[in-house]
Amino acid sequence: MTARVALVTGANGGLGTHVTKALLDAGFTVVGLAPKIQASDFDHPHFTALPASLDSLEAANKAVDTVIAHFGKIDVLAHLVGGFASGPSVADTDDATFQSMFAMNLNTAFHILRAVIPAMRKAQTGRIIAIGSRAAEDPGASVGAYSASKAALVSLIRTVAVENKDAGITANVILPGTMDTPANRMPAADTSQWVQPASVASLIVWLAGGAGGDTGNDVTGAVIPVYGRGL
Repeated sequence: MTARVALVTGANGGLGTHVTKALLDAGFTVVGLAPKIQASDFDHPHFTALPASLDSLEAANKAVDTVIAHFGKIDVLAHLVGGFASGPSVADTDDATFQSMFAMNLNTAFHILRAVIPAMRKAQTGRIIAIGSRAAEDPGASVGAYSASKAALVSLIRTVAVENKDAGITANVILPGTMDTPANRMPAADTSQWVQPASVASLIVWLAGGAGGDTGNDVTGAVIPVYGRGL
């Protein structure tokens, strides 16, 4: 097969929908992973739905094995799975909230990375792009658990970049500001300075190699801010 294969986690979410469509438009074969996803979510002959979660290494390995068995490779991993919770100060944050943020924002990445990297190392090529958050480097009050989990994700991806540069694998993390997605929109919210998901999607396509497969070759270990007008 000559078509590049992209595995997109959280493919039918607010950002994932834009990323999946952008990769399809760029000529990728896209496997969209999410707990509840179906082929009809994206009307495209090169889209495959993979209903799965990443709550364990076993689940991640099963998902990756399914993709490899069907397509023979994974050229790109776009990891978009994550969650957000705000609340009290760090001093008043309960264990359940703290652990849930790490489960969604760090553990899922850890599982899928452990599953995907061996296949990419075997192929001696691969692109890994993860979605962090501006809060990872610019934390605010009442989001301590979220900020800490996203900061840990940044460290994890940068470590992956260093450990796998010998195998031709790039790994980068994007830090968006507040994105203009349905989940983020609240009554009377001022969205004028929010980041457009399409902008993040186009950056992911570029880091993935673009339509010609030759963009982003020399970018790895990067932590890329996308703050929009909210800079």
